[in-house]
Amino acid sequence: MSTTFADAFYFDSLVWDWIIAVYLFLAGMSAGAVMIAIYLKRKVIEGYPASNGIIKATAILAPFGIIVGLLILIFHLTKPWSFWKIMIFYNPTSVMSMGVVLFQVYLVVLFAWLAIIYKNELLDLLGEKLPIVGKVLKVLDRFENSIELFLGFLALVLAAYTGFLLSALQTYPMLNNPVLPILFLFSSLSSGAAACLLFGVVVFKESATSASVGWVHKFERPVVMFELFVIFALFTGLYFGGGQSQAAAMAAIGGGFWASWFWYGVIGMGMLVPLGLNAVSPAGVKHNKAFIMLVTTLSLIGVLMLRTFVLYAGQMTTL
Repeated sequence: MSTTFADAFYFDSLVWDWIIAVYLFLAGMSAGAVMIAIYLKRKVIEGYPASNGIIKATAILAPFGIIVGLLILIFHLTKPWSFWKIMIFYNPTSVMSMGVVLFQVYLVVLFAWLAIIYKNELLDLLGEKLPIVGKVLKVLDRFENSIELFLGFLALVLAAYTGFLLSALQTYPMLNNPVLPILFLFSSLSSGAAACLLFGVVVFKESATSASVGWVHKFERPVVMFELFVIFALFTGLYFGGGQSQAAAMAAIGGGFWASWFWYGVIGMGMLVPLGLNAVSPAGVKHNKAFIMLVTTLSLIGVLMLRTFVLYAGQMTTL
C-alpha cells in the first residue's frame, strides 16, 4: 500500500505537486465566498450587512485564501526570495504572471469593498487617530456599487483562472481542456458556499434559520449537481476523443489509486453523501450546527480532493 501511495504522488511526468492543489483550492474558495457574499448583500440580507455571520466569514476567508495561497506557493519555489520580481515584472504571455496581476487587483478591490461594509467599525477604531481614513472611506462609499460589481467580476475570473492555470501544461490532454475552467468555477462556488456556512454559522453565530443561510443551502444543491454534470462532460469528451485523451480518462478513473480517490473521495464523500444527507434529513436536523459542520466539512474535503485529483491524475498521461 505504501508503494502504491508513493507511486501515485511521485512519477516521472509530474511537474506540479500537491502545493499547487492547495493553492488552487484556497484561491477558488476565496472567489466563491466573495461571489456568494456579494449576492447575499445585494439581494438577501436585510439591514446592516456587517452584522451578518456569512459576510463576517467572507471578510476573513476571502483575503485569507489568497494571501495564504500565495505564501505557500512562494515558499514552495526553489528561490522564494526572488518571488518579488514576479510581483513587479509582469509577463503577459505567462499564465502564472497574469494570475499574480489578477490576485493583486482582486485583493485591492476586495479590501476596498470590505472597508465600505465595515466603515463604521473602521471609523470607530481609527477615525480620531487617522482622519484620512474617514476621507478615504467617503470616497469609496460613493463608488460602492461599481466596486462591488467589479469585485464580483474579478471573483468570477479568479474562479475560472484556477482552471486556466492548469491548461498551461499543454502536453497533458486532461489538463489542456476547455471544460476545466468551468469545472473549477463551480467547484469554487461549492467550496465558497460550504466555507461560508461552516464559519458563518459555527464561528460567527449566524442563525441557522436566517434568510442568508437558507439561501446558501438552496444554492449549494444545484451547484453540486451541475459540478457532477461538468465532470461527466469532461471525461466523456476525453474518452470519445480517442488516442491519448482516451488513455488519460481511463488512467484517471478506470482503476488504481487515483480512480479510488475520485470515486470514493471526490464523488462519494465530497458530493453524493452531502447531497444525500441534505435530501433525506428533516428541517430540524439541517438547522443543527453539528449537521452543518459535518456536511460542509465533507464538501470542503471533497473540493480539495477534486483539485488534487485533477492535478495529479491529469499529469499521468502526456501527448
